[in-house]
Parts: sequence; structure tokens; C-alpha cells
Amino acid sequence: MSAPLSRSGDNAQRKTLAPLALYLIILATLCARLLAGSLVHLTEDEAYYRLWSMTPALGYFDHPPMISWWVWIGRQIVGDTGLGVRLLPILAPALTTLLVYDIARLTGGDTSDQLRAAIWYNAMWLVAAGGILAVPDAAAELFWGLTIWCVLRAERCGSVPWWLAAGIAAGLAALSKYSSLFLAPGILLWLCWRGDTRKKLMTPGPWLAAITALALFSVNILWNADHQWLTFGKQFGRIAPKGFAPVHLLNFLLAQILLLNPLIWVFVIKALATRDVRSRVAPLILTSAPFAAYLVIHSLHDSVQAHWPAPLYPALAICAAIAARPNSDSDDARWRLVRRAAPIAGLALYPILIGLLLAPTGVTSRLLAPVIGWRPFAQHLDALRTQNGGAWVGAMSYGLAAQLSDEPVLRVPVLQITERERYTELRLPFPDLSRPGLIVDLQRRMDVAKLHRCFGTVLALPVYSRVPHSPPAKSYALFLVSQPRRDILRVGC
Repeated sequence: MSAPLSRSGDNAQRKTLAPLALYLIILATLCARLLAGSLVHLTEDEAYYRLWSMTPALGYFDHPPMISWWVWIGRQIVGDTGLGVRLLPILAPALTTLLVYDIARLTGGDTSDQLRAAIWYNAMWLVAAGGILAVPDAAAELFWGLTIWCVLRAERCGSVPWWLAAGIAAGLAALSKYSSLFLAPGILLWLCWRGDTRKKLMTPGPWLAAITALALFSVNILWNADHQWLTFGKQFGRIAPKGFAPVHLLNFLLAQILLLNPLIWVFVIKALATRDVRSRVAPLILTSAPFAAYLVIHSLHDSVQAHWPAPLYPALAICAAIAARPNSDSDDARWRLVRRAAPIAGLALYPILIGLLLAPTGVTSRLLAPVIGWRPFAQHLDALRTQNGGAWVGAMSYGLAAQLSDEPVLRVPVLQITERERYTELRLPFPDLSRPGLIVDLQRRMDVAKLHRCFGTVLALPVYSRVPHSPPAKSYALFLVSQPRRDILRVGC
């Protein structure tokens, strides 16, 4: 019978097993994401970014260019498939997990804290359910975390190369999503917080990092300057207040509690409320504070999309993990129960999601409506177009037009007819508008009066439901149109 391990022996065993457990959780969640990513049809925005990737550029109508570059790389590696579009965004959470593990160490966490933070990051519901999607937040989250990691290492050793690495990461974050610009005031706030870190501002490192980040981001600034400040005008135009509507704040908070994982949220609150924990994770709290404050202020006058705070999730996972450290004085049964249940409540989403995708039922078909039924839908549209002599397919929504463009069974160009400014820089096939076309969109989005203003002939066709038993708002209106009254390609309908 072996003797029980001493406390030092137990700690040594944890340090030995923790990396193995880390790699196992990364491998398991990565495999789950790759499988789910290969099964799920592209969402509207993902399909739209796929169109961007066909014309690599330094900027686009809606966002800076990083997501387009990522999609282009994935398509070169895997092919022009859903998995190809999502490949790099799926790999990003695995790399972010490694960063979370080491940032937890750099902020004073022990081996258990590090592993807990890595697991809890993957157990956050936004990461578990949304980690397969090719959206700008995937790159922004990775590069935000990489910036914090480099800054923490630079602050520890005072190394200029680490500051330069932080600048590169911050520049890449800004090229991923403009919300990453809040990194600069966040890092400055942290450096100014204490006397020892304020001294870093008297060294060249932080300023070289800022110059490096600005130099990288300048490629998108120059692109915007050459395109009438297109993306800046669209994104920064959201900042202007639109009245006072605090109900959006409540919606924002409720969405974050859900997407963060309610059981992890409990420990986030504990971290913010506990002085000792706050002092340990001060770099994470302070670097996150400007962006978090903006989201709260924005929610007082307008809605905040639930995924916008995604770059803050790695920091929140670390804060929660350190706050959940067992304490012999106050670690009662309730805290132990919540701590053990938190990862289970999040990681269970992975097999559940895959099971639903592999064998959807009538009950879950409505839940999965955005990603099922696309191939039969495209086949129906192509048959209907052929029967009526149509030479192209059109849509009111840019998202639906992009999704239909991803369907190979539609053997004709797909045209988004209302927002042509989105496509002025994209090299896409042009339809022959001298021939009839088939216009399709959700009934709630279809503007029949606009069709009559734009086309001489408008013929209604039977409504189609992509998902059986869908409500009318989820059914598609179809119209055969011809004889355009204006230049649809240039100015739209």
C-alpha cells in the first residue's frame, strides 16, 4: 500500500498532469468544432465574407480585412467548402486556450487556476456554440489575447522585442475588428495604475509598440481614405447616441450571463467583488475596462450585439478561474458544487450540438432552421428558374444572396439588388439583366412595391418554406421579374 502524497508531491503531480489535461481539452474541443464546422451551412455573414475572400483587399464595406484574409487562407488549404471558410476561425479558440493558460500564470494563478481557466474558456457558451463561425470576432479575440500576453511578458522583463510583438498583435487585432482599438487606452490605463508600471512609460518599449500597431493598422486607414471613409463611416457612425433607452442594457447583461455560462458568471462577479482577486487580475480588468465601459454606455441608447464582447471572454475566464480557487475558510459545499458544475454545463454543448446536426428532429428543426434545408431550397430555385427561362437569381438581403452564391446547384449568377455599394470593389460574376430573373427573399423582407418600381414585369410565384412547418415570416416569397427600369447593377433597386 503506497503512502499518501505530501502537499508538495501533490503539487508536483498537478504540474505534471496539467499540460496533458490542457492538450486533451484543446484536442477534444478542436475535433468537435471541426466536425460541427463541416456540418453547418454557412450563415449569412459567413457566406458574405466568403465573397469578400474572392477579392482580397485592405478593407471592405462592413469591417477591416482580417476575416477575408482568414477565409481566403482556409479556402486555399481545405477548398471552397464550409470547413474551408471556417478553418482558421475554428483553430483560433485552440490557440486562445494556450494563451489563457499562460496568462493565468502571468497574473499569479497556480497550476490549478491555469487549467481551470483554459477549461472554463472552452465551457463558455459563446465559445462552445459560436467557436465554429467565420466572423471577425474570432480573429479579434485571438489577437486581443495575444496582445495582453505579450504586454505581460514585456512588463515582466522589460524586453523591447516583447513590446514590438505586442504592437504587432495589437495591429492585427485592429485589422480584425475596430473594437480592438480599445486595447490602447486599456493598456495605458493599466500602466498608469501603479507606480512600478508607470515607470514603463518612461522607456521606449510601450511607445514602439504603439507605433508598430499604428503602422500595421494604417493600411486600412489608407484604404478608407481612398474609398470615401467607407468602413469608418459605417462602423463609427454607431457611436452617436440615439436617445435614452436603458432597456438595451438589461438585454445586454442578460445575454452576457447566458453566453458566458451562468455558472461561470457567478465567479466573474466574485472576482470583481473580492479585493484580493481584483488585485491579482488587475491587468485583465484594467485592459478590459475601456471596451466594457463603451459597451455599457452604448447599451443605454442602442442595442449591443451579443457577440461584441467576445474579445473580453478570455480575460473573464481567467478572472473567474482565479476567483474559484478553493479556500479552506470559505469554500463551502455550494461553492464546490458550482465550481464543479460550471465546466460540465458548458462542455456538454459540444456533443449536444453535434448530435442535433447529425440527426435533427422535428422538434429541433426550427432551432436549426438557419443552417438546414439549403440544398433542396437551391434545387427548387434552380428548377423554377429554368422552367420560367430565368438567367439569374436575386435577393433583397445581402446575406441571403451570399448564401445562395455558395450553392453550386444554382448555375447562374446571384445578385443582391438593393445595396450595390457593398459590391463595388468585389470581382463577382454579373448577370444578364436583359433576360428574366428570379427574386427570392423571406416574406418579411420582400418589398413588392420596390420590385414594381424597378422592373416592368413582376410575376408572383408560390411561396416556399425551406424548413417544413415554418411560420409565414420564415417562408420565402418568389417573383419572376424582367425589363429593369433602372441600372440595377450600379445603383440597385
